[in-house]
Amino acid sequence: MKRQEGLVVMITGATDGLGARVAAGLAELGATVLLHGRNPEKGKRVLEEIGAASGSDRLHYYNADLTSLAEVEALAGEVAADWRGLDVLINNAGLGAGAEPQHRETSADGYELRFAVNYLAPVLLSYRLLPLLRLRGEETGEARIVNVASVAQRAIDFEDVMLQREYDGMRAYSQSKLALIMFSFDLARELAGSPVTVNAMHPASLMDTNMVREWFGTARTTVDEGARYLLRLAVDEEVKGMTGLYFDQGRPERADPQAYDEEARRRLRELTLRWISLHHV
Repeated sequence: MKRQEGLVVMITGATDGLGARVAAGLAELGATVLLHGRNPEKGKRVLEEIGAASGSDRLHYYNADLTSLAEVEALAGEVAADWRGLDVLINNAGLGAGAEPQHRETSADGYELRFAVNYLAPVLLSYRLLPLLRLRGEETGEARIVNVASVAQRAIDFEDVMLQREYDGMRAYSQSKLALIMFSFDLARELAGSPVTVNAMHPASLMDTNMVREWFGTARTTVDEGARYLLRLAVDEEVKGMTGLYFDQGRPERADPQAYDEEARRRLRELTLRWISLHHV
């Protein structure tokens, strides 16, 4: 993969697992990397480790708890204040089924926690950073949003989106990832004709991450494998101009049928804008 000097990339959930490996890969390619995390001490340590390994001094850390939409707003505001443009936004941060998958948790705003972090937070962040992406895209020809989804997808029950009646952590995770794919398709359509592309992707199954070890006890693939595909979708010229797609690793594939249901996408979009309406999207 060619050098990426001059590229400004933001990646959420960049202090562990897939996010940290992709941040390191981007640093090795010479990109300016904006790492997000929720623990400032850990963030500083990861920043220093990546800097020492890559020799890069173009690394910047931003702290925010994505369980709070107010903190998502503040994060976007900080990035917008610091940077004139953004080439790539990688929405990678997410929560798995949890150590106690039958225990329902809620966000600071009262939403089911996995739906809030895996879906509502990246939706809000993407909208807030669109001006920076548009500006850079107009200058360079293309800016990209890459949403890290999953092959684990489950149709949304619009009568109980927040899973108040029968909660299961894996179901919560799977429907939040499908919602993120549906958003990716809608935003790509909304931005058609603009220099900003939007895609969703499944990097690899059961990578060796804390999330996978918590759920399954053992991994099936390496973080490096998933990072390779995510890096490709984020910066490789090979996928330039491709938008509104769901990738399973390196190939466009079909997502769950509900992702192509126009009525379901409309309902999700309307609910989403209502849920984050206090934040003026």
